[in-house]
Amino acid sequence: MNSSKSRIHQKDWLWLGALAVLWGGSFFFNDIILKELPPLTLVFLRVALAACLLLPLLWIRNIDLPHGLSAWKPLVLVAIFNNVVPFSLIVMGQRFIPSGLASILNATTPLFTVVVMLVAGEESPEAHRIAGVIAGLIGVVILRGDGDLASAQAIGIVLCLAASFSYGVAALVARRRLSASPPLQTAACQLLASSAMMAVIASAFEQPWRLPIPGPVTWLAVLGLATLSTALAYLVFFQILRRSGATNVMLVTLLIPVTAVLLGYLILGERVSAREIVGSLVIGSALLVIDGRVIRLVRP
Repeated sequence: MNSSKSRIHQKDWLWLGALAVLWGGSFFFNDIILKELPPLTLVFLRVALAACLLLPLLWIRNIDLPHGLSAWKPLVLVAIFNNVVPFSLIVMGQRFIPSGLASILNATTPLFTVVVMLVAGEESPEAHRIAGVIAGLIGVVILRGDGDLASAQAIGIVLCLAASFSYGVAALVARRRLSASPPLQTAACQLLASSAMMAVIASAFEQPWRLPIPGPVTWLAVLGLATLSTALAYLVFFQILRRSGATNVMLVTLLIPVTAVLLGYLILGERVSAREIVGSLVIGSALLVIDGRVIRLVRP
């Protein structure tokens, strides 16, 4: 998987839009499910059902499961920082903030990824990356608006930002420990490990077997979250990553909020404030600066 490719493959523009819809839809599904199910149970169902869908593909493609504790260790670490922690934090955050705002905050993931990579010495401290991180933080400040750190909205924002930081740590672990692993194996095995961990966590804190059985709308949302926004999204993500590189697949973070905000506005009746629009535009501009495309266009 070459991360240095400068141009996105022509076929991947359509896949990029599809991925934005799939991942943007996860915030919409979360909002529906949280009306009847608690957050940790939601995450368990998401990763467990997605794992059940991807594991048979390993058998179809003759890909074996990793052997030995040393082979599973990096997969467990990625499962923690790429699924267990961020999925849980996001759904907890969505109890305090609208799905559209949660998706905008999720778009800060590349900002935190750059910070993690710089601190870990994986990337050089180029000026445009540092400028992009600073601009992205300004965008987050604009989203916070009134500055009341004790408000419910502030709690939701902090939880979603912490999830974005966790994704950055997952990117570091994956780069260092799983660069040679088949993409489908990585996706399926991290979901399998996540399922085992979330089964324990959800059982300890929420005891799902004691909960009332949710209605059909909630179950449809659970299936949509697991099949479309998790299992299928991973397959599309790795397809783009393999053909067009990591720099290009990062563009999806600019498109996800569009899908989530539109779904929240049209179906869930969420309102979009002027502050959220300005903040998201600043964050989007910061991602373009980090990406470097705009700078390359204006340079002679």
